[in-house]
Amino acid sequence: MNATDTKTRAKPVLLAGGNPQIAKGEGDAPVQAYIAAMPGWKSDVGRRLDALIMRTVPGAHKAVKWNSPFYGVADQGWFLSFHCFTHYVKVAFFRGASLRPLPPVESKSRDTRYVHIHEDGRFDEAQLTAWIRQASELPGEKM
Repeated sequence: MNATDTKTRAKPVLLAGGNPQIAKGEGDAPVQAYIAAMPGWKSDVGRRLDALIMRTVPGAHKAVKWNSPFYGVADQGWFLSFHCFTHYVKVAFFRGASLRPLPPVESKSRDTRYVHIHEDGRFDEAQLTAWIRQASELPGEKM
């Protein structure tokens, strides 16, 4: 096995809170690499979120940026991302202040709102689906 093989098979570094350090990239492959590298219970949450987003917005564009999966609509921008923290997975709605009802967690950005999913993995799937659908119909963030 050469050095390149070793590098490609190495597990991603986990940053603060267990957030995987994944090289930025467009498409499903880097997002799946991120989800696979999420530690413990967080990986299951990541798989469930990815499936829910793709079921709600078929054909959503995916990428990993700033060590987080991003989801968007072509020519509209990004509407959602998620990120691992020590005790929860933070789901960010970039135009969350326009969603109804408002997602529960405020941001320093007046437009962004969050949902935190904790270790029990429970979340209101119907409500999250409604927010995902609403967010995908709004102009997204250009990043």
